[in-house]
Amino acid sequence: MDSTLIILCIVAFFAGFIDAIVGGGGLIQTPAGLILLPNEPVARVIGSLKVPAFTGTFFAARNYLKLVKIPLPRLLFFTTVAFSAAFIGSFCLTKMSNQFMKPVLIVVLLIIALYTYFKKDLGLKAAFNDVQFPWYKGAAICIGLGFYDGFIGPGAGALLVLAFIGSLGFDFLQANAHAKVVNLATNLGSIFLFILKGSILWSIAIPMAFCNALGGILGSKMAINKGNKFIRTLFLLVIIGTLCRLGYDVFLR
Repeated sequence: MDSTLIILCIVAFFAGFIDAIVGGGGLIQTPAGLILLPNEPVARVIGSLKVPAFTGTFFAARNYLKLVKIPLPRLLFFTTVAFSAAFIGSFCLTKMSNQFMKPVLIVVLLIIALYTYFKKDLGLKAAFNDVQFPWYKGAAICIGLGFYDGFIGPGAGALLVLAFIGSLGFDFLQANAHAKVVNLATNLGSIFLFILKGSILWSIAIPMAFCNALGGILGSKMAINKGNKFIRTLFLLVIIGTLCRLGYDVFLR
Protein backbone atom coordinates (compact mmCIF):
# COMPACT_ATOMS: atom_id res chain seq x y z
CA MET A 1 0.00 0.00 0.00
CA ASP A 2 2.89 2.34 0.76
CA SER A 3 4.31 2.11 -2.76
CA THR A 4 0.83 2.62 -4.24
CA LEU A 5 0.36 5.74 -2.15
CA ILE A 6 3.76 7.11 -3.19
CA ILE A 7 2.90 6.65 -6.87
CA LEU A 8 -0.51 8.26 -6.36
CA CYS A 9 1.13 11.25 -4.63
CA ILE A 10 3.57 11.72 -7.54
CA VAL A 11 0.66 11.51 -9.97
CA ALA A 12 -1.28 14.03 -7.85
CA PHE A 13 1.59 16.51 -8.05
CA PHE A 14 1.75 16.40 -11.85
CA ALA A 15 -2.05 16.49 -12.10
CA GLY A 16 -2.14 19.61 -9.93
CA PHE A 17 0.62 21.21 -12.01
CA ILE A 18 -1.15 20.65 -15.35
CA ASP A 19 -4.57 21.49 -13.95
CA ALA A 20 -3.35 24.82 -12.61
CA ILE A 21 -2.04 25.88 -16.00
CA VAL A 22 -4.97 24.95 -18.20
CA GLY A 23 -7.22 22.36 -16.52
CA GLY A 24 -7.52 18.67 -17.29
CA GLY A 25 -5.53 17.33 -14.35
CA GLY A 26 -8.18 14.67 -13.92
CA LEU A 27 -6.94 13.09 -17.16
CA ILE A 28 -3.78 12.15 -15.26
CA GLN A 29 -5.13 11.55 -11.78
CA THR A 30 -8.36 9.61 -12.47
CA PRO A 31 -6.94 6.80 -14.66
CA ALA A 32 -4.05 6.35 -12.21
CA GLY A 33 -6.46 6.07 -9.29
CA LEU A 34 -8.65 3.52 -11.06
CA ILE A 35 -5.63 1.43 -12.09
CA LEU A 36 -3.83 1.51 -8.76
CA LEU A 37 -6.95 0.96 -6.63
CA PRO A 38 -8.65 -1.83 -8.62
CA ASN A 39 -10.41 -3.37 -5.62
CA GLU A 40 -12.24 -0.20 -4.64
CA PRO A 41 -15.63 0.81 -6.06
CA VAL A 42 -15.34 3.38 -8.85
CA ALA A 43 -17.48 5.93 -6.97
CA ARG A 44 -15.17 5.69 -3.94
CA VAL A 45 -12.05 6.20 -6.07
CA ILE A 46 -13.61 9.19 -7.87
CA GLY A 47 -14.83 10.63 -4.58
CA SER A 48 -11.39 10.28 -3.00
CA LEU A 49 -9.68 11.96 -5.97
CA LYS A 50 -11.98 14.98 -5.69
CA VAL A 51 -10.22 15.96 -2.45
CA PRO A 52 -6.72 16.46 -3.96
CA ALA A 53 -8.35 18.07 -7.01
CA PHE A 54 -9.97 20.59 -4.67
CA THR A 55 -6.78 21.48 -2.80
CA GLY A 56 -4.71 21.92 -5.96
CA THR A 57 -7.40 24.09 -7.51
CA PHE A 58 -7.68 26.14 -4.30
CA PHE A 59 -4.03 27.21 -4.30
CA ALA A 60 -4.02 27.75 -8.06
CA ALA A 61 -7.12 29.93 -7.77
CA ARG A 62 -5.50 31.94 -5.00
CA ASN A 63 -2.50 32.71 -7.21
CA TYR A 64 -4.67 33.68 -10.18
CA LEU A 65 -6.86 35.95 -8.07
CA LYS A 66 -3.79 37.95 -7.06
CA LEU A 67 -3.48 38.94 -10.73
CA VAL A 68 -7.05 38.80 -12.02
CA LYS A 69 -9.71 40.56 -9.96
CA ILE A 70 -13.17 38.97 -10.12
CA PRO A 71 -16.06 41.11 -8.79
CA LEU A 72 -17.46 39.57 -5.61
CA PRO A 73 -21.10 39.29 -6.85
CA ARG A 74 -19.94 37.41 -9.97
CA LEU A 75 -17.69 35.14 -7.90
CA LEU A 76 -20.47 34.26 -5.43
CA PHE A 77 -23.03 33.72 -8.20
CA PHE A 78 -20.76 31.49 -10.30
CA THR A 79 -19.59 29.36 -7.37
CA THR A 80 -23.11 28.86 -5.96
CA VAL A 81 -24.50 27.75 -9.31
CA ALA A 82 -21.49 25.51 -10.06
CA PHE A 83 -21.59 23.89 -6.60
CA SER A 84 -25.27 23.00 -7.00
CA ALA A 85 -24.83 21.67 -10.54
CA ALA A 86 -21.86 19.48 -9.58
CA PHE A 87 -23.71 18.09 -6.54
CA ILE A 88 -26.59 17.05 -8.80
CA GLY A 89 -24.16 15.62 -11.37
CA SER A 90 -22.38 13.50 -8.77
CA PHE A 91 -25.72 12.30 -7.41
CA CYS A 92 -26.67 11.19 -10.93
CA LEU A 93 -23.31 9.42 -11.23
CA THR A 94 -24.21 7.24 -8.24
CA LYS A 95 -27.52 6.31 -9.89
CA MET A 96 -26.72 5.76 -13.56
CA SER A 97 -23.96 5.13 -16.11
CA ASN A 98 -22.34 8.04 -17.94
CA GLN A 99 -21.16 5.90 -20.88
CA PHE A 100 -23.88 7.14 -23.26
CA MET A 101 -22.55 10.72 -23.13
CA LYS A 102 -18.96 9.90 -24.09
CA PRO A 103 -19.46 9.51 -27.89
CA VAL A 104 -21.16 12.92 -27.97
CA LEU A 105 -18.26 14.44 -26.02
CA ILE A 106 -15.73 13.04 -28.49
CA VAL A 107 -17.42 14.97 -31.32
CA VAL A 108 -17.62 18.14 -29.22
CA LEU A 109 -13.95 17.93 -28.17
CA LEU A 110 -12.82 17.28 -31.74
CA ILE A 111 -14.58 20.47 -32.84
CA ILE A 112 -12.98 22.35 -29.93
CA ALA A 113 -9.49 21.08 -30.82
CA LEU A 114 -9.87 22.09 -34.48
CA TYR A 115 -11.35 25.48 -33.54
CA THR A 116 -8.53 26.21 -31.09
CA TYR A 117 -5.83 25.15 -33.55
CA PHE A 118 -7.08 27.20 -36.50
CA LYS A 119 -8.12 30.28 -34.51
CA LYS A 120 -4.61 31.47 -33.73
CA ASP A 121 -5.67 34.52 -31.72
CA LEU A 122 -8.04 32.59 -29.44
CA GLY A 123 -7.71 33.86 -25.88
CA LEU A 124 -4.64 35.99 -26.55
CA LYS A 125 -6.44 39.23 -25.68
CA ALA A 126 -9.56 40.14 -23.76
CA ALA A 127 -12.71 41.26 -25.60
CA PHE A 128 -15.42 41.35 -22.94
CA ASN A 129 -17.55 44.19 -21.61
CA ASP A 130 -17.38 44.29 -17.82
CA VAL A 131 -20.10 46.96 -17.65
CA GLN A 132 -22.74 44.87 -19.44
CA PHE A 133 -21.62 41.46 -18.20
CA PRO A 134 -23.78 38.64 -19.70
CA TRP A 135 -24.82 36.89 -16.50
CA TYR A 136 -27.05 34.42 -18.32
CA LYS A 137 -24.07 33.11 -20.30
CA GLY A 138 -22.02 32.70 -17.15
CA ALA A 139 -24.91 30.88 -15.47
CA ALA A 140 -25.30 28.52 -18.45
CA ILE A 141 -21.56 27.70 -18.36
CA CYS A 142 -21.62 27.00 -14.62
CA ILE A 143 -24.75 24.84 -14.84
CA GLY A 144 -23.68 22.82 -17.88
CA LEU A 145 -20.03 22.26 -17.01
CA GLY A 146 -20.72 22.06 -13.29
CA PHE A 147 -23.06 19.13 -13.93
CA TYR A 148 -20.54 17.64 -16.38
CA ASP A 149 -17.72 17.80 -13.82
CA GLY A 150 -19.83 16.09 -11.18
CA PHE A 151 -21.18 13.48 -13.58
CA ILE A 152 -18.26 12.65 -15.91
CA GLY A 153 -15.34 15.01 -15.30
CA PRO A 154 -12.48 14.51 -17.80
CA GLY A 155 -11.16 17.86 -19.03
CA ALA A 156 -13.78 19.93 -17.17
CA GLY A 157 -11.25 22.63 -16.29
CA ALA A 158 -10.10 22.96 -19.89
CA LEU A 159 -13.71 23.12 -21.10
CA LEU A 160 -14.42 25.88 -18.59
CA VAL A 161 -11.47 27.85 -19.93
CA LEU A 162 -12.72 27.56 -23.51
CA ALA A 163 -16.29 28.42 -22.52
CA PHE A 164 -15.19 31.59 -20.74
CA ILE A 165 -13.09 32.62 -23.72
CA GLY A 166 -15.64 31.78 -26.40
CA SER A 167 -18.78 33.00 -24.65
CA LEU A 168 -17.54 35.87 -22.50
CA GLY A 169 -14.51 37.14 -24.41
CA PHE A 170 -11.89 36.56 -21.70
CA ASP A 171 -8.24 36.03 -22.50
CA PHE A 172 -6.55 32.86 -21.25
CA LEU A 173 -5.40 34.33 -17.94
CA GLN A 174 -8.85 35.77 -17.14
CA ALA A 175 -10.53 32.56 -18.26
CA ASN A 176 -8.16 30.49 -16.13
CA ALA A 177 -8.89 32.58 -13.03
CA HIS A 178 -12.65 32.21 -13.49
CA ALA A 179 -12.33 28.51 -14.38
CA LYS A 180 -10.31 27.79 -11.24
CA VAL A 181 -12.88 29.47 -9.00
CA VAL A 182 -15.76 27.62 -10.67
CA ASN A 183 -13.81 24.32 -10.64
CA LEU A 184 -13.19 24.84 -6.94
CA ALA A 185 -16.96 25.02 -6.41
CA THR A 186 -17.67 21.96 -8.59
CA ASN A 187 -15.09 19.90 -6.70
CA LEU A 188 -16.58 21.01 -3.39
CA GLY A 189 -20.09 20.11 -4.56
CA SER A 190 -18.94 16.62 -5.53
CA ILE A 191 -16.97 16.19 -2.29
CA PHE A 192 -20.02 17.13 -0.25
CA LEU A 193 -22.10 14.49 -2.05
CA PHE A 194 -19.43 11.78 -1.70
CA ILE A 195 -19.00 12.56 2.02
CA LEU A 196 -22.74 12.06 2.50
CA LYS A 197 -22.39 8.72 0.65
CA GLY A 198 -19.31 7.69 2.69
CA SER A 199 -17.29 7.32 -0.53
CA ILE A 200 -13.96 8.94 0.35
CA LEU A 201 -10.78 7.08 1.33
CA TRP A 202 -9.22 9.74 3.56
CA SER A 203 -5.96 7.82 4.03
CA ILE A 204 -5.42 8.18 0.26
CA ALA A 205 -7.09 11.54 -0.28
CA ILE A 206 -5.20 13.61 2.29
CA PRO A 207 -1.59 12.78 1.26
CA MET A 208 -2.56 13.23 -2.39
CA ALA A 209 -4.13 16.56 -1.50
CA PHE A 210 -0.83 17.96 -0.21
CA CYS A 211 0.99 16.90 -3.38
CA ASN A 212 -1.73 18.21 -5.69
CA ALA A 213 -1.66 21.53 -3.85
CA LEU A 214 2.11 21.85 -4.38
CA GLY A 215 1.65 21.14 -8.09
CA GLY A 216 -1.15 23.69 -8.26
CA ILE A 217 0.98 26.40 -6.68
CA LEU A 218 3.91 25.82 -9.05
CA GLY A 219 1.74 25.38 -12.15
CA SER A 220 -0.25 28.57 -11.64
CA LYS A 221 2.94 30.58 -11.10
CA MET A 222 4.37 29.20 -14.35
CA ALA A 223 1.17 30.02 -16.26
CA ILE A 224 1.13 33.59 -14.94
CA ASN A 225 4.80 34.07 -15.83
CA LYS A 226 4.61 32.47 -19.29
CA GLY A 227 1.41 34.19 -20.42
CA ASN A 228 -1.41 33.50 -22.87
CA LYS A 229 0.53 31.86 -25.74
CA PHE A 230 2.02 29.24 -23.45
CA ILE A 231 -1.40 28.49 -21.92
CA ARG A 232 -3.01 28.25 -25.38
CA THR A 233 -0.48 25.62 -26.49
CA LEU A 234 -0.91 23.51 -23.38
CA PHE A 235 -4.68 23.93 -23.61
CA LEU A 236 -4.67 22.36 -27.07
CA LEU A 237 -2.57 19.44 -25.81
CA VAL A 238 -4.99 18.84 -22.93
CA ILE A 239 -8.00 18.84 -25.27
CA ILE A 240 -6.24 16.27 -27.49
CA GLY A 241 -5.44 14.22 -24.39
CA THR A 242 -9.09 14.33 -23.35
CA LEU A 243 -10.08 13.15 -26.82
CA CYS A 244 -7.68 10.21 -26.61
CA ARG A 245 -8.94 9.26 -23.15
CA LEU A 246 -12.60 9.31 -24.17
CA GLY A 247 -11.82 7.56 -27.45
CA TYR A 248 -10.15 4.74 -25.50
CA ASP A 249 -13.16 4.46 -23.18
CA VAL A 250 -15.65 4.30 -26.07
CA PHE A 251 -13.83 2.28 -28.74
CA LEU A 252 -11.18 0.13 -27.05
CA ARG A 253 -12.65 -0.91 -23.68
